[in-house]
Amino acid sequence: MTIDQIDNGIVLDHIKAGNAMAIYRYLKLDELDCTVAVIKNVKSVKMGKKDIIKIDSLIDINLDVLGFFDENITVNIIRDGKKVDKKHVSLPEKIINIVKCKNPRCITSTEQELDQVFRLTDPEKRVYRCMYCDSSNNFLP
Repeated sequence: MTIDQIDNGIVLDHIKAGNAMAIYRYLKLDELDCTVAVIKNVKSVKMGKKDIIKIDSLIDINLDVLGFFDENITVNIIRDGKKVDKKHVSLPEKIINIVKCKNPRCITSTEQELDQVFRLTDPEKRVYRCMYCDSSNNFLP
């Protein structure tokens, strides 16, 4: 299988196998007017298998979304066919409007204009709590 080289764009690498499509949806890559390649289950010496997303355009990427899914993802910036920058993401301390609280008593259930805000309370277990109702990992994608 051959995937074309990117002249100017972004490569999301080291995505845990099986997560590329969820990241594709969360980043709303389907709304872009450029080529986007999702490559799943690529053999990797380091990870066994991994996913890769190639975006043939220089766009703003929400690094919090990437860190929320997997803090091992790398973001490679490509210009004129060469990698000019490599960013590493980390587990965000706070996520805003990435997921929604599913607690029916949370104020965000009735006040739709409020931002959905979660704070990281346990980095080792990846536990986030709603800033309004304090529910832990009680959110919907």
